[in-house]
Amino acid sequence: MSARTTASAETTAARSGRSESRRVAGWAEHHRWSAGASLGRLLGKPFGTLLTVAVIGVALALPLAFYLLLGNIRTMGDTLGQHQAISVFLAPGTSGPAAQLLATQVRERQDVAAVVVKTPQQGLDELAGMQGFSGAIHALDDNPLPYVLDVQPKQALDAPAVQDLVTQLRDLQGVDLVQDSGSWRQRLDALLGLGNRIVLVLAGLLSLAALLVVGNTVRVDIASRIEEIGVLTLIGASRPFVRRPYLYAGVWYGLFGGVLASLLAVAIELALVAPVERLNAAYAGQLELGALPLWLLLATPLAAALLGWLGARLVSAWQLRRAA
Repeated sequence: MSARTTASAETTAARSGRSESRRVAGWAEHHRWSAGASLGRLLGKPFGTLLTVAVIGVALALPLAFYLLLGNIRTMGDTLGQHQAISVFLAPGTSGPAAQLLATQVRERQDVAAVVVKTPQQGLDELAGMQGFSGAIHALDDNPLPYVLDVQPKQALDAPAVQDLVTQLRDLQGVDLVQDSGSWRQRLDALLGLGNRIVLVLAGLLSLAALLVVGNTVRVDIASRIEEIGVLTLIGASRPFVRRPYLYAGVWYGLFGGVLASLLAVAIELALVAPVERLNAAYAGQLELGALPLWLLLATPLAAALLGWLGARLVSAWQLRRAA
């Protein structure tokens, strides 16, 4: 290969590199212009933009509020049900030594963590401390309450294993009644599972509503500029070039709506502070109710921006195809 040919090839490669660099720079510059121009258009019609953003924000705040509610109900269930006890009421007339012997027998089981014997006098004192029972307790001549064994199952047991333990305790000699205080927790878990599914469905429907709101707003904007779009098409502008500002408009709508949704969720949390403190005081500070996680509040605007982009993308592609 001659020196002239080599130089020519190098010159062609250099020109190609500069051309590609200019093309990338032009592409990036148009993205910056589209983002700024679309934001300027939104700020130029503040009332309409505020309405659209408000609808998106309220729609996305509702799933966040339900998620907060379900999370705190689950926390309350965990706090109040962390000591799942099985109350074993012994037959009337059972003596103290017999109750202690039965308690020792139950403690030896592999699925039992602890057993506490509650005497009839202790049970009577608890009733006397409850509002409305003190007068009736003092009117009694004899103590009618039996011995009670508070059986604590091991934490590793699942619901079927606990139910099997309850069945076997009922079959013990000298046992009159067995009450499983953990059955309410099973019902609560079932209700929470249903609630979680409802929240997912609700979040999906309201996200679709936000997508449709953005799509319709972008559709109206494109329809009002159909002549301008026609001129751009005649001079050779590509469809991605024409629809890019509208895609950024969808992103801005979604982003602002997501920020509003997160702010509304925080406002709901703040509004519930006083009632939650009173509830916590009623349970002697045992409840530890939480707020929405920070990652969720930060992810909501990003997810909403993605929804806005998708809505604008679908509608702009359809509108520009019709205008072609």
